[in-house]
Amino acid sequence: MTTWLAALKDLHSTATPAVLVTVATIQGSTPREAGARMVFTADGQYDTIGGGHLEWRAAQIARDMLNADPAAFSGTRKFERIALGPSLGQCCGGVVFLAFERIDQHSDARTGAMLGELEHHWRNGVDVWRAVALEADEPTLLYELEGEVCDLSAPDNGLDATMFRNAGNTHVAEDRYGRRWLLDRCRAHQPQVVLFGAGHVGAAIVRVLATLPCRVLWVDEREDMFPVDLPMQVTVEATDVPNAVVDLAEPGAYFLVMTHSHALDQQLSERILKRADIGWYGLIGSQTKRKQFEHRLLDRGITEEQLNKMTCPIGIPGIYGKEPASIAIAVVAQLMQLWEIRFQQPDRKFKAKLATQMLDGRS
Repeated sequence: MTTWLAALKDLHSTATPAVLVTVATIQGSTPREAGARMVFTADGQYDTIGGGHLEWRAAQIARDMLNADPAAFSGTRKFERIALGPSLGQCCGGVVFLAFERIDQHSDARTGAMLGELEHHWRNGVDVWRAVALEADEPTLLYELEGEVCDLSAPDNGLDATMFRNAGNTHVAEDRYGRRWLLDRCRAHQPQVVLFGAGHVGAAIVRVLATLPCRVLWVDEREDMFPVDLPMQVTVEATDVPNAVVDLAEPGAYFLVMTHSHALDQQLSERILKRADIGWYGLIGSQTKRKQFEHRLLDRGITEEQLNKMTCPIGIPGIYGKEPASIAIAVVAQLMQLWEIRFQQPDRKFKAKLATQMLDGRS
């Protein structure tokens, strides 16, 4: 599935008019959370805000905007309240407030630069805010988490840093002049998965991870093994020294090793287990492979405590198929379980240190 940001960048580069729809705020039970986004064109749609009649109604509004006169403000941005009751045929019972933004060649000339900067933050794992005026024809601006505008040359628009600093998620706020803004927190693809091996299983795992909120560093010695077209959250590293990439990974990274060589798997295992700050390490293989590696790694100075950080075999219990797709589903489900635990009970000191490093450009 193409993400909303990748779709917008592609559509903007080809001058294809589009409408970005954002769940601005919610009341009660709704299909998606505030900050969910979807992109509509005249004949296509990307990503999702929850499906069903909600998306059908959003598509109606978006395509009416695409058919409207682009010179008129009424055709550029809208803010709509949609109740998910019997009239819409959905039983959630809540209320969704949607912000609609038309983006095309008539939009602000800085749109391309803004999308590029947004992608830069996305790739580097740093959250950023989009500030969208809902009742004025002003350019969309990006703000850092602490409320500092990314474009220092931007004029004062009535927004205060505390409006960003004290908010955790996408919401609607009023500036000091009483105008409403969509303050949209664009969460970066986190955490980082470092995957060694571009074979059939590695490729299948990347295809699944590409649909999830994470960043992937995909490593292999064989450059010709990587697909030509990759999602923006996937970075490839074709290198003759894959061991060195272990040291470049972020603190808290999730490592997966499944190369074409058992000897290389062992070298990578040793290097990964020597790091004290890994989030998780998974090695493809059987219990027999694990036992062999345990003996060899112990001989090379790896401790029992370090070995306990190695998961092998990998994948959630109950999925035993050997097809690449089956393995990929089992392994990604395991990663998702780990992420749920990590972000429901976060290590605040670790996350604060990681955020500081990323904001300082050290990771």
